[in-house]
Amino acid sequence: MDTSGALSCDDELRHWPTDEDQARAVQDRLRSSVRLDEPGPEPGFEGTVVGVDVAYDDARDVVAAAAVVLDARTRAVVDEATAVGQISFPYVPGLLAFREIPTVLDALGRLARTPGLVVCDGYGLAHPRRFGLASHLGVLTGLPTIGVAKNPFTFRYEPPRPDRGATSPLLDGDEEVGRALRTQQGVKPVFVSVGHRIDLDRACAHTLHLAARYRLPETTRAADALCRKALADA
Repeated sequence: MDTSGALSCDDELRHWPTDEDQARAVQDRLRSSVRLDEPGPEPGFEGTVVGVDVAYDDARDVVAAAAVVLDARTRAVVDEATAVGQISFPYVPGLLAFREIPTVLDALGRLARTPGLVVCDGYGLAHPRRFGLASHLGVLTGLPTIGVAKNPFTFRYEPPRPDRGATSPLLDGDEEVGRALRTQQGVKPVFVSVGHRIDLDRACAHTLHLAARYRLPETTRAADALCRKALADA
C-alpha cells in the first residue's frame, strides 16, 4: 500500500516509545499534524474504505491486527490482510494506540491497494489529548481516518432520538469532540470522531452508510472477526 506523503513510519517505529512519558510526548509532537480543514471523500465514493481492528492475547503478549477493504459504494469485501506481533507497550487508557499501531501498520502494508478512508474501532479527536488511534494512524499514513467507538470514553452526551441517523454532540465541557450516532432504530448509539483529513459530518455519513444492517459499520464487524481468527491461528 502506497502511503507516500505521510510521515516516515519507519522513523516513527524505530523510535517507538516504551513508557508513558515518551508516549505522551509523541502525542504532543504529532497532534499539530492532524488536518481538520478537509471534508474527506463523499459517502459512497468510487473507491475503497478499510476497517482496522486488533485482538490481544495478553498471556502470550501477542496482538493480531486485521485490515479489511470494502468497496465504498457496495460494502462488498474486496481485499483483506492480517499481521501478528508482540505487544510492546503496557495497557494505559488514552495510550492504547501505542499497543496497536505497529501491527496495524503491518497489516495495512500488506494490502494491494491504497484505501480512500480508514475506519478505526476507537477514537480520533474524542480523546483526552485530542489524539486517539484514528488521528495517530491518519497522521502516520496520510490517509483520511475516522474513529467509531462503542462507548463514549470519558465524555458526556444526551441520547439521540431513537430513529436511525439521529445524532447528538459528544462533549468535553462545551467542546464538541464527536457525535453519538444512532445507526439502527432503537439500538445504542456509536460514537464517531474525526481522525484526520475529514470533517465530522462526513465521518457520521460514512458510518451510517457502512452500518446498513447492524449497529456497527461493516468495516468494524469484518475486521473484528478477521483479527480474532488471526489471533486464534497465531
